[in-house]
Order: sequence, then structure tokens, then C-alpha cells
Amino acid sequence: MVDTSPRHPLLQWTSLAPVVGAVVLALTYPGKGLPTVVVALVALVLGSAVLAAVHHAEVIAHRVGEPFGSLVLAVAVTVIEVGLILMLMSSGGDDASALARDTVFAAVMITTNLIVGIALVIASRRHGTAVFNPEGTGAALATVIMVTGLCLVIPAFTIGDPGPRYTGAQLAFAAVSSLVLYLVYVLTQTQGHRDFFLPVDREHGGLLEDDHAEPPTARATWTSLALLLVSLVAVVGLAKVASPAIESTVRAAGLPNSFVGVVIALVVLAPETLAAAKAAGRDRVQTSLNLAYGSAMASVGLTIPVLAVATLFVDAPLDLGLAPTHLVLLAMTVALGILTVVPGRALRLHGSLHIVLGLAFVFLSMAP
Repeated sequence: MVDTSPRHPLLQWTSLAPVVGAVVLALTYPGKGLPTVVVALVALVLGSAVLAAVHHAEVIAHRVGEPFGSLVLAVAVTVIEVGLILMLMSSGGDDASALARDTVFAAVMITTNLIVGIALVIASRRHGTAVFNPEGTGAALATVIMVTGLCLVIPAFTIGDPGPRYTGAQLAFAAVSSLVLYLVYVLTQTQGHRDFFLPVDREHGGLLEDDHAEPPTARATWTSLALLLVSLVAVVGLAKVASPAIESTVRAAGLPNSFVGVVIALVVLAPETLAAAKAAGRDRVQTSLNLAYGSAMASVGLTIPVLAVATLFVDAPLDLGLAPTHLVLLAMTVALGILTVVPGRALRLHGSLHIVLGLAFVFLSMAP
């Protein structure tokens, strides 16, 4: 007879991938001088760890419900981003001072354009229009605009310190302000106006609380939390291991070194992209937008304060001010985001506009 009994949860690939990732990390760290075959294996394991992180974050999100669930993955991705930036900054190099800016801005552009665009296209393709809550989404977009302006736009115009960077006092003000704004947003999302961030019921016009599926048990949730943490450590470490190969590939292709930041952002935001696409496929566009804008906000509002503190211990300045081309792309993103969010309904066209703008950023990062 063929054994058709369900596989034990700890023997499923989503449980094995984080463990395998941790083992591979222990065997290959710090990743210098690895053969091409080993680097390819690291990349494969890295992708598996990313997918496992998505799965376990979704398990936790289903248990805690919206909008708390959206915060889980946003914060998890930010942990990956901060850890990776700090490790690469500590290794030094001519471009270490601009790595944080390049990575954070890439995260903002990818989340607010590519992830938003993909979610809107998927939802509108299946249902004609993408429906969401303009109050909650508008509040999220406004917070993204504010923290991005404080941390990435204003430093390009200040004169207190040479280069596109803040003085110590200016950096402290921007970091504290961004952190406070992020915390106020989280309180608004989870307590003050939680209903503004719940998915909209297209058929009945109300709000959707949770999926009809039975939520996971407390034991399964804690297991997923532990495996999520292992996945995050594996992703950060393996990305660090693969980073020399990434940097050498970027140089060999004749691309600017700033493109490394875009590659890092694309890797760490893969879980957000997959989760947002899945939510949009279930017509929970608000969840997708919570993920996108929440991740953009966390990338700035949490990453910059942590890096500001890290500069006290890591001998590397922070060049935060954006170049003129990026300022124009950010202005276009703000204008397009406002026009998309205000009606509370979006067409496939809106999603396509966001995707093209996101791809324009990626292309111009390759060919400035």
C-alpha cells in the first residue's frame, strides 16, 4: 500500500528550507573566494529561504489578523535590510557611504511602484477594478512621503556638512522624527483607526476581517515564528555570502556600483512582492497596499534611525541626499500615488503606470 498520510510539519520544505539555509550559511560564511558552483547553490538556497519566510510570515499574519499581519512581514523585511546594509558598510569600500541611501531609495521605489502596480494589475484583471480604502491607504502614502522627504530629499539641499549628508544634529532630528512618525502610523493602523486598513468587501460594501479558513493553532504560530527568524538570519547571511559575487558581476557588466543597492532591495523585498500578489489574487487589495506602503515606510522610518546609531560604531559616513534624476522619479511617484489612492478604486491602467515607473527606476539605475 502507498502511504498517503500527511507529512509531518517539520518535514515539509517550508520547515527544512530555513534549516538548510542556516547550515549552508555556517559552511560558506564569509563567502570570499567561493567557486561558481557553490555561489549558484547559495543563490538557490537563498531563494528557498525567501519563499519559506513568506510562508511563515503568512501563517503568523493569519493568526493575528489584519492589519497586524501586514506589519509582521514589513518589519521582518526591514530586519533583513538593516542587517545586510550594516554588514556591507562594515566591510568598507568607496561606495559604503552611499549604500544605505541607494538601498533604502530602491526599496521605496520598488514598494510604491512595482509592488503596488503588480497588486493593482492582478486585482483589476480579475475583477475589473481594484477596490481599497482611500483613508487608510492615503494615510500610509502621506507618511511614506514625509519620512522619505526628511531622510532622502532634504539632505541633498542642506549646507551644514559637505556632500549630500546631514550633520550629526540634523541626522538625529531626521532619525527621531521618522521613527516617531512610523510609530504613530502603527498605532493609527492597529488601534486608532484599524477599520481604515481592513480589506474592502466588494460584494457587500463592508470590511473583511479575516479569511474564512481556520486560523493556525498557537503551537503552529510559534513554530512559524521561530522558523521565520531562522529564515531571516539565513537570508541576511546568505545575501552577504553572495554579495561579493553580486558586486563583481555588477562591475563586470559595466553597471554603476549604486546598482548593488537595487539588487539588495530586490532580494529582500521578494517576500513582500509574493505576499502582495497573493493577497491581490484573493481580492484583498488593501492588504497588498498595507504591505507595500508599510514596507516603504519601515525601510526609511526604521532603517535610517538604526543606521544613524550605527554610525557611532561603524566608521562610515551616510550620504543620504538623492541625485537630481532620483528626485524627479520620486516626485513622479508621489504624484502618481496620490492620483491612484484618492478615488479608492484603481484600473489596470493605474497599475501599469506604477509598474512602468518602477521599471524606469531600475533601468535608469543600470544606465544613469
